[in-house]
Formats: sequence, C-alpha cells, structure tokens
Amino acid sequence: MVSPRSPFARNTVRTTTLTLGAACALAVGSPLLAAPAHAVPAPAPAAAVSSPTTVEVTSDLRTGDTGAQVSALQEQLSALGYWIDGVDGHFGLHTEHAVLALQKAAGIDRDGIVGPDTRAALSAGTVPSATTEAGSVVEIDLERQLLLVVTGGEVQSVIHTSTGSGQPYEGSDGSERIATTPTGEYAVFRDVDAWDPGPYGALYRPKYFNGGIAVHGYPSVPAQPASKGCARVSLAAMDWLWEQGHLDVHATVVVR
Repeated sequence: MVSPRSPFARNTVRTTTLTLGAACALAVGSPLLAAPAHAVPAPAPAAAVSSPTTVEVTSDLRTGDTGAQVSALQEQLSALGYWIDGVDGHFGLHTEHAVLALQKAAGIDRDGIVGPDTRAALSAGTVPSATTEAGSVVEIDLERQLLLVVTGGEVQSVIHTSTGSGQPYEGSDGSERIATTPTGEYAVFRDVDAWDPGPYGALYRPKYFNGGIAVHGYPSVPAQPASKGCARVSLAAMDWLWEQGHLDVHATVVVR
C-alpha cells in the first residue's frame, strides 16, 4: 500500500504570520487640527511573509545529469523520506537509488530514470505504508524491495534494498540452498563495525538479525532481489543507519 503525500509534508515549516490590526483613528473636532510636534510617523506596512514554493520537476533526468532540476528532484525525494546523501544538483548513485525506491513504492518500472510516470509519482507524494503501529522498527518489504525506518507506525525514511534472490546456490557445506530472506519479526543480536569476511564475500558493517542474515552495505544494490538472503543497502546508507542508531543491538527488524 502506498499513500499520497505532499512533497514537503515531512518537513514541517513554521511560518510566522504577521497580523496587522486595524489602524486606530483619532476622532477630532476640527479637520484642521494639527498633529502634535512630537508625533512619530506611522511605520511602513510590514512585508508579507511568503511561503516556500516547490520547483516542479518537468525534465527527464538520469544518472550524470546536473543542475536545478536535479536539485529540485533531490529536495522533493528527501522531503518525502526517500534516503539520499544530500542535495548537490548532481544525479549520482544515491539519487538513482532514491528514484528506484520511489518507483518501487509506486509500483512502476524500476529503471532509475525520472520519466513521466516517476514525475507523476513524485508529484503525488507517493510513499509506502508501514505495517507496524508502535515503537521504533525497521521493516523490510520483500515485495517492493524497500527498507523502511518506522516510528510509531509512521514511515520516517525509505531506503532502496535488495534481498534474497530466490535462486538456488551452493552452500558452504556443499548442499544446495535457496537464496531467501525469511519473513518474521527479529531483533539485531550482533554487529560488526568493519568489513566482515564471510563464506560468500565480505559484508560492510553488517547488523545481524537472523543467523547469518544481516542488513549490510554492499557496492552493488540492484533493482531486483539479488542476495543470498541478506538485505543489501549502499555503503553510504549503511553508514547512515549506524549513525542514526536505527539498527542498534536489540532493535526490532520485521521482514514481510
């Protein structure tokens, strides 16, 4: 399920409204009554306080593009909660990942390119919904391949992820296994603040929540499920998850 949201609904803007009271008139007996010598001229009317405006994204955008339209895209993605590493006007890897996350939430083609359908999803404020209702939880949505940071039932951040591919592979013991990310509710029980060597390659700063299955950083996070069971995110997104404490030991992880 997704729900529409204004591109700036997540950032509460406090606008100070300046209310001008009606001027008080002085009733006098004669229209020729002079003003007192010490009278102070009335202050000039205060300028109206304008509300911030959203720059509409109207261009097709893709990796390598730069400029004001990319900045507008990044600002709106960030305002909706799609994780991005900053607004710099450059369409790089993390902007592509945020676009992929939006496309996944909207159920449209996952190509990382901002075309008409993606612009429509952005304008509609499309964000995924949480399934949990209380507490601080990290949800992994297998269908949409999204990692959601949720507080009190509200999605705070959305991160592009790639989980178990569903394909067979040879286990470290020589047996054939299927690459799956099992559903259920778990808790982070161990983490490694480094590249953690493993039988299928090193995992970046992993947060283990189910045996050898972890949320971890990885150089490649494709649009489709591709791991042997873990939830991959970009290296920078993993750094952010560590910094924010969303996956500290004992944190709840819901895979659905």
